[in-house]
This record gives sequence, structure tokens and C-alpha cells, in this order.
Amino acid sequence: MSEKFSQQRDLFESERSFRLLVEGVADYALYMLDPRGVITSWNVGGERIKGYSPEEILGQHFSRFYTETDRANGKPARALGIAREKGRYEEEGWRVRKDGTFFWASVVIDPIYEGGALIGFAKITRDITERRNSQLKLEAMQKQLAESQKFDALGQLTGGVAHDFNNLLMIISGSLHILKKSAADDPKLERAMSAIETATKRGAALTNQLLTFARRQSVNPQAINFAERVAAIREVLDAGVGSSVRLDFDIGSDAWPIKADVSELETALLNLVINARDAMPDGGTVTIGTRNVVLNEPPLAGDFVAIDVTDTGLGIPSDVLDKIFEPFFTTKPIGKGTGLGLSQVHGFAHQAGGTITVASELGKGTTFTIILPRGTDAPSRETSGTPLRGSGTVLLVEDNPDVALVSIGLLEQLGYQVRRVADAEAALREIESNGVDFVFSDIVMPGKMDGLSLAHRLRQIRPGLPILLATGYSEVAAGVRGDFPILRKPYEIHELSEAIAKLPR
Repeated sequence: MSEKFSQQRDLFESERSFRLLVEGVADYALYMLDPRGVITSWNVGGERIKGYSPEEILGQHFSRFYTETDRANGKPARALGIAREKGRYEEEGWRVRKDGTFFWASVVIDPIYEGGALIGFAKITRDITERRNSQLKLEAMQKQLAESQKFDALGQLTGGVAHDFNNLLMIISGSLHILKKSAADDPKLERAMSAIETATKRGAALTNQLLTFARRQSVNPQAINFAERVAAIREVLDAGVGSSVRLDFDIGSDAWPIKADVSELETALLNLVINARDAMPDGGTVTIGTRNVVLNEPPLAGDFVAIDVTDTGLGIPSDVLDKIFEPFFTTKPIGKGTGLGLSQVHGFAHQAGGTITVASELGKGTTFTIILPRGTDAPSRETSGTPLRGSGTVLLVEDNPDVALVSIGLLEQLGYQVRRVADAEAALREIESNGVDFVFSDIVMPGKMDGLSLAHRLRQIRPGLPILLATGYSEVAAGVRGDFPILRKPYEIHELSEAIAKLPR
């Protein structure tokens, strides 16, 4: 008799210890359901996670933890059915607390049998909202890294091709200026050269978009008053949208200046406006607006200006959104687009130290947002741009003999005497033995010193010597940071003249 009593006492103590353990677990909601899903036990974890005291929840159906949509779809009953048929039910999903807030739950339901009969279910719920948010953030970062690596690879390819093509365009466009003199009295020759010039400019524009996408474009960042810049190109923007689309503006009077390259900003804005126009075949409205924003999540931390370009068009399908910034990707018919417009905008925004985002809803329109750094200097003013003839001696530093020949011809047309060397070391020797009025050097050159290193060296040994740099693109050009003026290849004679006229004397 004492042995039986002892066994009963041990069983009682075991059950009591287990009950205390279950009731004391705070990180998990551990409770029992009867075969219909009515709650028959409750622990402190359930109260902490879901907000109900035992008095409030015992005797209630467990379906109250589900969202209205899940209840309407019969999910609670289906969960018990699966647990009964398969021996276990597991899932992750949204659940509802007593106060109506949602949390992401990990749920396990096990059927409990006694003597072969189902007597209820054991249910374990854990709040894993924080873990889920961390996982989603990690996945977003991994996706962003993968996108960045993809764009970097595409950028290396397109940038290399565009750089070589720019030198060819430089030779073609520069030679045209020289040939024009002999074509003054020949209408047929004039027409032919005009066609070549038009094709060259088109090629230069496409190459420029490729370089911008590749973030290898040589840029001259400066503080820009966005309202003034938009006013200056208003006619171009109006022409871009056409007659069936209305162009509205929402540019605040308190908008900060933007730090960016003027030409690249204008091109990006025009590309977005034209893209918006094409998304509204039956007409609509394009709105250009600005907002001052302060960001604090690296790498974008500090003061920025957000430029929104919003249309009321067709919207972008979700399966297309991930591809829209890739070069040559387009949904437009053949002949209606190169697929480089949005690539240029993407490259420009990132090279300027900002980013671009897109939000779209089918049938309701799209908003592209370019986020650019705030400019800290006073916005620059336009120059007259009138080509001027000059005089004096220029040292041309250019390793490509064909490009050098063209550059010499343009400089001589402007009235300069030209001495040409092929690398930085030869340039230093030339300056040591013969004086010049200014130096005009390419940035990318063979040898131990590139054009930028040469410019810094000359500033040390000849502080007052004017220096003008040129490049189709160069990663080292990003290090110039306004220390030296940069002329983009391919350049025309009036651009060369204007750049020389701005050199400090």
C-alpha cells in the first residue's frame, strides 16, 4: 500500500513540476486546446506575448488570435485538421494580440491522444517578429549587394567600350571642324559633313549615357539652384512632354541647392520627363517637385534634396521594376528608345553621391525620386559661352597620336602655338627647358604619372601655370574635386575655347 502511495505521490510531484515549468516559461505561449479548439490552459508566456490573462482567455476559441482574413478563410480549423491528420502542424504567420497589434509568430500544434482517442491539442507559439525583420533586412542587403555587383560588372563593360568610342568620336568631330573650312563653297560636301556631324553628336550623347551609367563620366560637381536650372531648360522640358501632357511644378522656395554636374542633372531630368510622357499615351500630368531631406543611414547620411518626377500613366509591372535601370533594357517598340535613359539617371545619381528610387502602381502612375547631396557653395551662374580666339603657347600632353592631331588643329584654329608630348615625364622635361603659357593634358596616359598626377606636380613646381585636363572618362577624375578644370571628350572648338578662357591667368 505504501509503495502505491509513493508512486502516486511521485506522479503528482512530476505533474506539478511539469505544470510549474510550463506555466513559468515566458518566451513561449504554451497552452492546451480541447478537440474543438477551445483554450483549456494558459501560461505566463501566452499572457506576455498575446496580452490576455488566464481569466480572459480560458474557455475562448483559439481562432481569436488569427487575423480576420485568416478566420474568414477557415485557417484555424484547417490547422487543427492538418495536426490531426499528419500528427503535427507548423507554420509562420501573422497573429493578433489583445490590443489589436500584429506580430509574426512561429506556431506548432501537436494532437494529444489518450487511449487512442483525441483529447485535445498542445499549442506552442513564439513571437519572432524581431528575427523576421532582421532576416528581411539581411535579404534586402543581399539583394542590394547582388544588384550593385551586377551593375558594377555591366559598368566595367560599358565604360570600357564607351571610353574607346569617345576617342574615335573625338577624332571624327575634331576633323570635321578642320574640313569645314574647305567646304564653304561646296553644298554637297557641306550636306555630307552636316550629316556626319549630326551622327557624331548622336554617338556622343549615347556614349555619354553609357559612361554615366558606368559611373565613369568625368563630372564637374557644383552647387545648383534647382528652380533656376529648371526655368533655364523649361522650353526643352515642354518640348519633351509634347502637347498632350501637362507639366506641373512643386518646387519649394526653401529648397536647398544641389551638388551635382549641371549637364548630367539636366540630361537625367529630361530622360525622366520623356520616360513619363511615354508612360501616358493618352495624355496626363507630369509633376516635378523637390523636398529637403535629412538622412542618417550610411552611406547616405546628411542633408539631401529629393527630386520627384511623378506621372499619372500606366505604371510599371512588378516583373519589370528590377530591370528598368539596366542598359539597353526597354519595353518600348523598336526605334522608340535606346534603353539607356534610365541607365543614365541611375549612374548620374550614384556618381553624384546620391541614389534613385521608384514607386509604381499599375493604372495609377509612377514616381521616380532622385536623391542628391545638398550643395554648400553658392550656386554658379551661367557664362556667355562665346568662343574666343587666343594667343600664346600651349603644351599638349596626349598619348593618342590621332586625338593629338585633332586637338592640335583645334588649338591652332583658336590662335595658339602648340607643342605636343606623349606622356607626363616628357611634359615635365619640356616645361623645365621651355616655357609655355598653359598646359592641356589628357588624364589617362601610360607611364608612372597620369594627367592628374602631372597637374598636382606642376602646381608644386609652377604654381601660377594654368592647367586644363581632358578625359572621356576616368576613375581618377573623381579625385579632382574641383582642383582643376576638366574638359569632356569629345569636345567641340567652342567648348575648348570657353574652357581655356576660364583658366586663371
